[in-house]
Amino acid sequence: MDVIDTIGCVTDTTARLTISTASPLPDDPDGYRILRAYMAEVASRFWGSAATSAEVDEVLLEDPSDDLVPPTGVFLLARDASGPVGCVAVRRLSDGDCELKRMYVDPAARGRGVGRELVAAAEQAAREFGATTLKLDTRADLVEARTLYVSCGFVEIKAYNDAWYADHWYAKRLR
Repeated sequence: MDVIDTIGCVTDTTARLTISTASPLPDDPDGYRILRAYMAEVASRFWGSAATSAEVDEVLLEDPSDDLVPPTGVFLLARDASGPVGCVAVRRLSDGDCELKRMYVDPAARGRGVGRELVAAAEQAAREFGATTLKLDTRADLVEARTLYVSCGFVEIKAYNDAWYADHWYAKRLR
C-alpha cells in the first residue's frame, strides 16, 4: 500500500515543508534521530529532568515502533531545508479506527505550522488505511499538543485504551 509520498506546504514562506513516509525504523537515520528526540522530550517532561541516552533507549524498547510500517501503520517525517523537523505516526486499530502516535516538532521549528501539517498528514494516512475515526491518547503535561489537537477538530472522549501514562483521549471523525 502506497500511503503518502509528499503532502502540503507550510504557510511560512521562508521554508518549504515536505512530509513523506520514512523507511522502516530504525533503518531510517533521520527518522530514528527525530524519534529519539521525541522520546527524550516526553520522557524528560514525564520525569521532570533531562532523560539520559540510556533512559531513551529503555523507553524505545518498552514502547517500540516496529508496527509503524504498512500494513499496520506508517511513520511520517516532516523536513524543511535544514533536514527533519518533526514526525507523526499512524497505527491501525481496527477497520474503522486509526491512532495518531509519535507527534513531535523540533523546538527550533515550533510556531511555523509544522504540527498542524503533521496532523493533516496523519489524517490523510488514516483515510488511506480506510479509517473513519482517528484517535489519540496523551498526557496532561503535554499542554501544547492538547491545544493543537483541539484546534484541529479533535474532541475529548472516554479512554479507548489502558495506556498507563495517558490521562486524556481524543478522537476526530474523518470525512
